[in-house]
Amino acid sequence: MTEYRRQSAHALRCAAAEAARMRPHPDHRANGDEQRYACARYAMSFTKGLEHDPATGLVARPEDFRAFRRAIDEGYVDAFSTRVRPAPRKQRKWEAPTAGVVYELQGPDPQAVTMAPAPALGSDELAYEMAEVYELALCRDVPLTEFRAGSTNTTIDEAVTRLNALKFRPGVDGRPRKLEGSALTAQTVFRGSSPKVEIGPYLSQFLLIGNDQPGRAGVAHGHVQYGALSIDQRVPVAKPQNYMTAFADWLEVQDGANVRDDADLFDAAAPRRFITYPRDVATYVHDDALYEAYLNACLILLSMGAPLDPGFDNLSGGGEYFLNSLDLDVTTLETYDRAAGGFALWGGPHILTLVTEVATRALKAVRFQKFNTHCRLRPEALAARIQQAAAIENAHPQVGTKFTTLAGDIAPTIAAIRGQNASGSALLPMAFQEGSPMHPSYGAGHATVAGACVTILKAFFDTDAVFVRRGGRDVFARYRTGDQAVEFTPDASGANLVDGVGGEFLTVEGELNKLAANISIGRNMAGVHYFSDYYDSLRMGEQVAIGMLQEQALCYTTDPFVLSLPTFDGEVVRIGAR
Repeated sequence: MTEYRRQSAHALRCAAAEAARMRPHPDHRANGDEQRYACARYAMSFTKGLEHDPATGLVARPEDFRAFRRAIDEGYVDAFSTRVRPAPRKQRKWEAPTAGVVYELQGPDPQAVTMAPAPALGSDELAYEMAEVYELALCRDVPLTEFRAGSTNTTIDEAVTRLNALKFRPGVDGRPRKLEGSALTAQTVFRGSSPKVEIGPYLSQFLLIGNDQPGRAGVAHGHVQYGALSIDQRVPVAKPQNYMTAFADWLEVQDGANVRDDADLFDAAAPRRFITYPRDVATYVHDDALYEAYLNACLILLSMGAPLDPGFDNLSGGGEYFLNSLDLDVTTLETYDRAAGGFALWGGPHILTLVTEVATRALKAVRFQKFNTHCRLRPEALAARIQQAAAIENAHPQVGTKFTTLAGDIAPTIAAIRGQNASGSALLPMAFQEGSPMHPSYGAGHATVAGACVTILKAFFDTDAVFVRRGGRDVFARYRTGDQAVEFTPDASGANLVDGVGGEFLTVEGELNKLAANISIGRNMAGVHYFSDYYDSLRMGEQVAIGMLQEQALCYTTDPFVLSLPTFDGEVVRIGAR
């Protein structure tokens, strides 16, 4: 267990007190100096959709934010329409601010799982993760095949050098990253933190390959079969351009204007391609159905006949049984094919249903953290604080100096951003015209759903199975002598997948952990989340899924529901053991 995880218990005890301290009393009214102080006090809070000061970028009226927080606490959706004053140009709706106050009949209630406080303003950890978001924006159009050992890409090299020079020490001072020794490398940067995500290509195989279909042999065609239908893993091509780099544009978006324009966002003349650049990952997570990547992974594994968890692999019909296991009077240990197998129980429908069902629980749990607990501002807003630090310092010296210090802590990265932005600003270049969604940053919905859905997959499938070429097929299977390790990456155009053999064996565990990281950090690539949003949300989603599995295990009184799964921290959880 990492030092960060050991410290989290104390941090969690502080979270409720901190949240309560940051909520102004409903009867409080601020005027003059007190009002100016109140505006500064909310400088690290989510305020998108409220009206903002065109000089500082902070919320224009603190009473608007207090009304917003009261509506959150009351938990009634219409309060956001009748009691909260939006910005005059607000068109977008706050997204599900009351979802966290409901209850569940299966799995933990949304309020029963939690997250430690996010990195605080003034901390080295916040400086580090803000630098990461900036660096990802700088790397947005670098091929993902360059995020690997041996890369000579200068953009990646410069990003790694700048991050390694920062004060924060990942895993010692806070949340860990994948390192080689004590430093990031091209192979490990932006990969996440879970076991085996650093092995092989940056992108999970489950975001690229397809499955065997009539008329489409192999997996390199990249189509996933849904019964009689087929889904293409290729994504539309977004133009290599960034948004919200001028303050007037940022202010319009922060006030809640709806500026999305797909005709400007996508290159209509370009054919779809496999995910080839970080910008393509951002495109994927812009409009995905949240659990679709994990449903695809499940369908791919099932079609390959990938082995299930040893605890119930045979119950699915995939193995043999010993005759004497029935307590008959026999003198030999003969084995027979099983005459019954899984479908509604232990089989495909069981897995496919659970891998999607946990998504709703995860979304409600993360809404409680987003709105009711942390209410954290998005990276696009923190970048604006850095950009407007002088104006904030002039109006609110105490808090303004902290943003000036933050800018100084990551000065080389800020300089690179200013050099890229046509306006010369320190604003975060966004992959989406509308920037972030209309809800707070911490935790992350995509990451919480990723943690929940991937945990279900790790529970049902044998996570030690490896991706091999065997008998002309590429499958996840238990290793046999003679198997070749195989992996797929997009070619330079993204039109086709290229296979490679003879490298390290990719495992189900590693590729599922990588899938969760790719989707979660894909939101960071777009500029809408921080690393801590990924890290803590993933683990909260894991707890949601484990809670559901534990309750399911209680319901089987004959053949036992017994399984084990490796967590995102590398520990093993056993469920249903008697």
